[in-house]
Amino acid sequence: MRFIRSPRRTALAVAATATALLSVSACGSGGNAPDNAAPTFVFASGTDTPGMVPGGTGSAMPGMPGMSMPSSSAPATAPADAPAGPNDVTITNFAFAPATLTVPVGTTVTWTNHDEEPHNISPATGGFKSPNMGTGATYTFKFTKAGSYAYVCSIHPFMHGTVVVTG
Repeated sequence: MRFIRSPRRTALAVAATATALLSVSACGSGGNAPDNAAPTFVFASGTDTPGMVPGGTGSAMPGMPGMSMPSSSAPATAPADAPAGPNDVTITNFAFAPATLTVPVGTTVTWTNHDEEPHNISPATGGFKSPNMGTGATYTFKFTKAGSYAYVCSIHPFMHGTVVVTG
């Protein structure tokens, strides 16, 4: 194969190369620094989240009367794991709450297991002991003498509690 040089072909090759280089440089930065800032989202509702009402009050869904956002300042109900009464002990997240309960002589204390794992009440010195309690099970014991009654869950001995009975 013989390679023939022609002034016209050379001129076309130079023009094509120059056009390609100019196209590549035009697609580059063009002298401006790249914009690396995170995009900012602005929704028509003026909120951070589409469908939510600014400030969390009023109707969340304009076409649905009666639907409103709960107040963000206070919970609507008490947490499910809060003790139901002053003489109750809740078992949740592998802990007794309150860890120490003080009651007068003659008080019946109720333990309620809210964990998915079984637990029990085993005193350090005897006197009362619950069976293993599944989720939602309760155990009650009436304290008839003053004193401090330390107990554990014998299944999970790292769980400690104390009932202080005052005379």
